[in-house]
Amino acid sequence: MKTIIKLEELALFILGIYLFNRLNFDWWWFPVLILAPDLSMLGYLFGNKSGAFFYNVFHHKAIALFIYAFGCYLSIESIQLAGIILFSHSAMDRIFGYGLKYEKGFKYTHLGEIGK
Repeated sequence: MKTIIKLEELALFILGIYLFNRLNFDWWWFPVLILAPDLSMLGYLFGNKSGAFFYNVFHHKAIALFIYAFGCYLSIESIQLAGIILFSHSAMDRIFGYGLKYEKGFKYTHLGEIGK
């Protein structure tokens, strides 16, 4: 089952690259911005509860898709880009086994405990 989930997330990551290619940004923006959502981990400086909250907001695919759709509705490519980066980053994280966080601590995710 783990392999199927990783393949699904890889397909979603490739979809993110495809959507990025449809925008009018230079290719180098994608690799520069792909790790930006990890800045949300700074929330852990204020404890596990706030850390999990901020991490999950910036790694939730439904929120990413909403931002992308909102950018499409307004025809603003920078908002579309933000949604694509959030979506692609979340897919990339899931490929590596990083899921949405529980308030118990960073290593406790909806995909299981990190490092096991």
